[in-house]
Amino acid sequence: MKRVLSIQSHVVFGCAGNSAAVFPMRRMGIEVWPINTVQFSNHTQYQQGWKGIAMPAGHISELLDGLSAIEATKMCDAILSGYLGSAAQGQEIMTAVKKIKQDNPNAIYFCDPVMGHPEKGCIVAPEVEVFFKESALASADIIAPNLLELESLSGMTINTLEQVIAANEQLLEKGVKMVLVKHLSRAGIQKGCFEMLLTTKEGSYHISRPLYDFDEKRQPVGAGDLISAVMLANLMAGYSAVDAFERTNAAVDSVMKETFKQGAYELQLIESQAQFNAPNIRVNATKVAYPVMFHNAIT
Repeated sequence: MKRVLSIQSHVVFGCAGNSAAVFPMRRMGIEVWPINTVQFSNHTQYQQGWKGIAMPAGHISELLDGLSAIEATKMCDAILSGYLGSAAQGQEIMTAVKKIKQDNPNAIYFCDPVMGHPEKGCIVAPEVEVFFKESALASADIIAPNLLELESLSGMTINTLEQVIAANEQLLEKGVKMVLVKHLSRAGIQKGCFEMLLTTKEGSYHISRPLYDFDEKRQPVGAGDLISAVMLANLMAGYSAVDAFERTNAAVDSVMKETFKQGAYELQLIESQAQFNAPNIRVNATKVAYPVMFHNAIT
């Protein structure tokens, strides 16, 4: 059994952050140890608002010390990080990554660099973006940005698939072994589809799924958190990068389809749970770039 330390947000109601990630990974046979960076009543895009707090400085470090005392850090196979309540939490995560990799040199760090969407009500401190660019990027084995986050990490303006590939290869040159762009948005090539791109040293792979016609004011939140969690769980299960990519795309499509069918605002994880382990793969990834030459090898 693989074990993942998942450090990200938590909502009491609904599915975002750890509330979108923990159940799918456990359903896929992964032992998950969640640490919450914030605890909110619900995600921040509800028109009625939300209540809750960011966890105080030292919270992550204290819990890590407790895990280390019982030697749990030696059993940890991966660290997954997502939404941060402050840049200080980022530095605590870096300490956790360093400690776990010291205790288990085979452990990997999967970074979901959540930088916020102010127009949607998702706000992060400006220093968090700096943390991802200056600290997390140097430590991450796998990073999963959306298009806006990729622009920030690479310093590039991105409007085409070719530019996405160039930005991904730039991140590989900095030491990241795998880049998963979770939403190609305007840089996509298929209208009416939700598209993703995976880049490794073997090349870049494109995949798509249907784009469901949700109410513009009630777009489900947490799909990115779900993508990162399911992708990591598939990799932990031993699937190749491309196979994991295809399985993740299919599983997330099933969740989005069920959520749309139910007319729901929150991801329908329970209804879709069978698809996490046995996804119905209808779309295969297509290679769109040849290998780039690096000295890095995928862990």
